[in-house]
Amino acid sequence: MSTTDTASTADSLRSASQTAQAGPSSKTAADLGMVACHHCATLWKEVQAHDRCGCCDARLHARKPDSANRAWALVIAACIMYIPANTLPIMTTASLLGEQQDTIMSGIIYFWVSGSWALAAIVFIASFLVPLFKLAALILLLITAQRRSKWRLLQRAKLYRLVEVTGRWSMLDVFVVTLLTGLVQIKGFATVYAGPGIAAFAAVVVLTMLASLSFDPRMIWDAAKTKAGKRA
Repeated sequence: MSTTDTASTADSLRSASQTAQAGPSSKTAADLGMVACHHCATLWKEVQAHDRCGCCDARLHARKPDSANRAWALVIAACIMYIPANTLPIMTTASLLGEQQDTIMSGIIYFWVSGSWALAAIVFIASFLVPLFKLAALILLLITAQRRSKWRLLQRAKLYRLVEVTGRWSMLDVFVVTLLTGLVQIKGFATVYAGPGIAAFAAVVVLTMLASLSFDPRMIWDAAKTKAGKRA
């Protein structure tokens, strides 16, 4: 083998080693000119913005339109409704002994004092902590995404998926009050009515679910794309 062949082989090995250290290059659907339908998840190639999906006839968007502003509006509305949801009575019980109004916290305290600690813990977590956690998580995701923060990208993506999963499990109080209102209707003895707090609580749950749907998780990874562009 000649000296030239040896040098060429060494250069090839060095180039392959550098490519391996750099890691595999990643391409997104947008980089390849593809757009996925947000309704039926069909992937389309060589389409323009606002074209119609050939399967469900929905408009195609590379990103969720106006994602951050819509999510912020829904989160702010949910924060406002969170206050009356915890201060107004969610249930009114009328009996021969009089009328009693209960809020979420008064129900938790009643269960705790009466010895039903497990039930008190379930109601406290599902009705108080979970909505508060979702609001805090959505605010964190929105602020870091808009600032293109590179802080814990993978953990923030997992946090978003956790918010989506826990969204539907916050309706515990709504289900309980609805069940009691339908079952306990003994005129002259006991009657249960739904209070204004339950409507505010249901609004918080629905608004946070809509906010998580409006938020585009791809905004989280825009910071990684910016970092990769600068490095290139």
